[in-house]
Amino acid sequence: MTVLSGFLPIWAITALGWAAGRFNVLGSQAQHVLGRFAFAFAMPALLFLTLSRSRVSELVSPGVAVFAVSLLIVFTVGLLLGRWVFRRRRADRAIGAMAGAYVNSANLGIPIAVHVLDDASFMIAAALFQTLFVTPLILILIDLDVRREARDRRRRILQLPLRNPIIAASAAGVTVAAAGWRLPDGLTAPVQMLGGAAVPAALFALGMSLSARGRRATADGRTERRVLVGLKIMVQPLLAYALARWAFGLGGHELYAVVLCAGLPTAQNAFIFASEYQLNTDLARDAVLLSTLLSMASLSAITWLLA
Repeated sequence: MTVLSGFLPIWAITALGWAAGRFNVLGSQAQHVLGRFAFAFAMPALLFLTLSRSRVSELVSPGVAVFAVSLLIVFTVGLLLGRWVFRRRRADRAIGAMAGAYVNSANLGIPIAVHVLDDASFMIAAALFQTLFVTPLILILIDLDVRREARDRRRRILQLPLRNPIIAASAAGVTVAAAGWRLPDGLTAPVQMLGGAAVPAALFALGMSLSARGRRATADGRTERRVLVGLKIMVQPLLAYALARWAFGLGGHELYAVVLCAGLPTAQNAFIFASEYQLNTDLARDAVLLSTLLSMASLSAITWLLA
């Protein structure tokens, strides 16, 4: 029940989004507008507050190193599969690799960590790694493909933190944390209110996308979804276990925390990024839903075996 309790709010909000889309409560453009709102305003506010109140030094630990290595290996496998097996363009390869490796460490991981691990510090450190290192990599891959007609790619990469609100807010939050500044409550209160809408808006937009009646996935599309969800739910936690146990010598609670974090489902950010850049959202949407559903069983198994 402790793992299930972390999923219930997510499924409830997603179901409300589906109902709103199914019965056209908010209009035909609501999904796009909510996705844009989450990407441009709510998520940056949430990331800024989270990072500004964290300790960057928490990234330096054996457990976070194991999580980082396992994520990067699976992410690289996802990129290679997207190129050589599924023949996707670069931007869609980045979304596919994200679907197979990028964990839902914030709105799902932290509640689970509080209920199951009794400590959210490791999950926050994992979220820091993803936000500071993996997210910029994904957005660079997407941006250089979507904007491939741009002449000066190097300048576009350097300007990405200024043009992308997710990266800009993350960089600002890390700067505040590294400097040791404590922002006044009057300044952070509106940012906190705005950040509080990030997870509901993203999940609501995700739920609305489920009501869209599109073409059925091709056989290759179904295969790709199964492979990516398999990477996320099975391969990544098993790889994290092997690295933690035999390469880093971790055990006990630290081993359990690493494997539980690696076994988290795909973050809904994959859907938001695909929607923002007008890429194929079906793959990201299905990966988020299938991995979240299956992880209810896999996370319970990890807890039963390692707790």
